[in-house]
Amino acid sequence: MKLGLLLGFLVLALSTPLQAAPRGDEPIPVPRTVKQGIDFVYVDPQLSNVARRHQRPTNWLRKIGLGGLFGRKAGDPNPWFEDLAEGLERYRGGWGRLPQIKVPAGAVLKPGSTGKRVDVLRTRLGLPAGGGYDRLLVERVRAYQFVHGLEVDGIAGRATIASLNRGAEYYARKIAVNMERAYRLPKTGAFRRYVIVDSGAAEVHLVERDRVRDSMRAIVGSPKHETPIMAVLMRNARVDPYWNVPPDMIRNFTAPRVLKQGVSYLKNFHYEVLSDWTVNARILDPADVDWRRVARGKSNIRVRQLPGPWNSMGQMKFEMPNDYGIYLHDTPRKDLFAQEDRWISNGCVRLEDYERFASWFFRDLPEGRSGREEVVNLPEPVPVFMTYLTVEPRSDGIRFRADPYDFDDRAIRQMFGSGSERVADAGPEGRTRLAAAS
Repeated sequence: MKLGLLLGFLVLALSTPLQAAPRGDEPIPVPRTVKQGIDFVYVDPQLSNVARRHQRPTNWLRKIGLGGLFGRKAGDPNPWFEDLAEGLERYRGGWGRLPQIKVPAGAVLKPGSTGKRVDVLRTRLGLPAGGGYDRLLVERVRAYQFVHGLEVDGIAGRATIASLNRGAEYYARKIAVNMERAYRLPKTGAFRRYVIVDSGAAEVHLVERDRVRDSMRAIVGSPKHETPIMAVLMRNARVDPYWNVPPDMIRNFTAPRVLKQGVSYLKNFHYEVLSDWTVNARILDPADVDWRRVARGKSNIRVRQLPGPWNSMGQMKFEMPNDYGIYLHDTPRKDLFAQEDRWISNGCVRLEDYERFASWFFRDLPEGRSGREEVVNLPEPVPVFMTYLTVEPRSDGIRFRADPYDFDDRAIRQMFGSGSERVADAGPEGRTRLAAAS
């Protein structure tokens, strides 16, 4: 009897979920055990219909004639995949067919430069030797720079020479990696509508019946706080949201400020203090709180910023439950969307136009009326696929983007093996070797 009773208590204990430690409204890093070069984290199992959780990536460089194979009917790969496949063919048939020789290191090459290195550069870019750094070479360098995501100035500086010396095969592998990421996006006909958050481009796309209906700029995670590659269901929106300050910030930032400036600091920045992190928490008078104890991490109080134009969440927050604390939200800092460097958040995604985004889900845009946070369920859960594309398919081919998270070399190793990210061609022998390897 005692043994049975003990086992019963053990079963009950194991089946009862542990109370998660409070963390506020800031994301936490994806564990290093999750390989984020290619693999999605499938938060909701029904979204893993494209790829298995630990699917082995396909070497798309071995697939000949990919473009045009798919008629964009139900069950075909995502349109992004098809566009990248066509881009790969064009790239290999264009830049990939040039002589893959190394340009020796040295001084910057620019209009007026002469000598052997200029001749090598001309040969590398498919021009006859002997013409010097003429207008034709300037335009050819500019074209190369544009496609490969470099500063377009027509000058062969250190970055341009380094890119040329990596060889076309390296860039073909970057395209293949992006094809794999796109292959794991929803197949044609999988969902009536879904959202794609592309942290490689810092953009958000609204997709309906497999066509992009709207797009907008986004602010995504910084290189130190990467926005994860993740598939998750968006379920509700919070109108006039609070911003819950993470416990470590309460301890290391808020409490010291209160101790230095007094409780007026909280009022000046529209904060209120609660007794704990439960749904039944009481609002406290900040003057009654032992802030020295808070600063030592000996208190479980909650601090949250009130709704309003000052709030870090802006006017609306879009929730999609996940273990990493990632969500989409408005922001009071609209000026940041005008800058090119939008990789500056702690991992969450800030939307350029939350009203346009919300109107895609709601027939009538929810508006806060009470001055307090209100939760509004979406008419139906909407899949959100958060990916990372560093190659842009274009009508004239492809264009490479920056790789702020350094995911590409990691993904190349996943797809092609260790050391493959250092591919560089050193002449005809190297070119033959690389062609055989692919």
